[in-house]
Amino acid sequence: MNNKVIVTCAVTGAGDTTGKSEHVPVTPDEIAADAVAAARAGASVVHIHVRDVVTKQSSRDVALYREVVRLIKASDVDPVINLTAGMGGDLVLDPSHPTRQLLGTDLVSGLERLAHVEELRPEICTIDMGTLNFGEGSNVYISTPDMLREGAARIQELGVKPEMEIFDTGNLWFANELVAEGLISPPPLYQLCMGIPYGAPADPGLLQAMVNMLPQGANWTSFSIGRKQMSWVAQSVLLGGHVRVGLEDNLYLSKGVKATNAQLTERAIGIVHDLGRSVATPDEARDILQLDRKA
Repeated sequence: MNNKVIVTCAVTGAGDTTGKSEHVPVTPDEIAADAVAAARAGASVVHIHVRDVVTKQSSRDVALYREVVRLIKASDVDPVINLTAGMGGDLVLDPSHPTRQLLGTDLVSGLERLAHVEELRPEICTIDMGTLNFGEGSNVYISTPDMLREGAARIQELGVKPEMEIFDTGNLWFANELVAEGLISPPPLYQLCMGIPYGAPADPGLLQAMVNMLPQGANWTSFSIGRKQMSWVAQSVLLGGHVRVGLEDNLYLSKGVKATNAQLTERAIGIVHDLGRSVATPDEARDILQLDRKA
């Protein structure tokens, strides 16, 4: 059981959410400001995506990541910075002609997905542990074993801690294989992502089963999307894990009340305290995860 709980705030994500809440940050200034506000509210880690400032859709532009990281580092807080490396895996197929790719496809190699990680060397970057039917329609997220082994090896060479994103039990099986093969440096870090159609359902029994599959000494955190976000904070803490909240996963503080990232962070921290735990400072999180501050 963790006495020190790492709280991650995922500030914007890649989803089409900007039209649903005015609080979802878009520009580098907005994203960095929300990350700083979450850190001031007590977040140990900030998880960063970037968006095209015109279309407001997700982006892999290294310059946007560079500016967000610069602004966070120039602030009065020092959260652990976790950059997504999952962008570049979207394949949208024409169901009548499945060899035809449709608008929305953004599919590049596993190494190309790491361009911003190569330059910026964040303390943590994500790596999505498998291919997934991503929601309704014909959108498939592509992340093959060959891509993952190549990507994990490069992340290890860069001295960056990979946060392995687990969307289903098969993803967890493969993540454990990477650990066994030595492609993930100890201690491994798992993110158990629940409630995303059609991955792992947000079921407490399933979370317990997945926790039981983790290797000895692993660090793990978990989240659920939507209205279960805060109850999942409690689920994770009670099972000995860390937690994640933020506008990437949920737009509401309560029914009909739109949230900010700082408010979601504060609510999660209150739950952690109510359960008799304390929240890890960024430096305590670095010690727990054994991060390389030179990364």
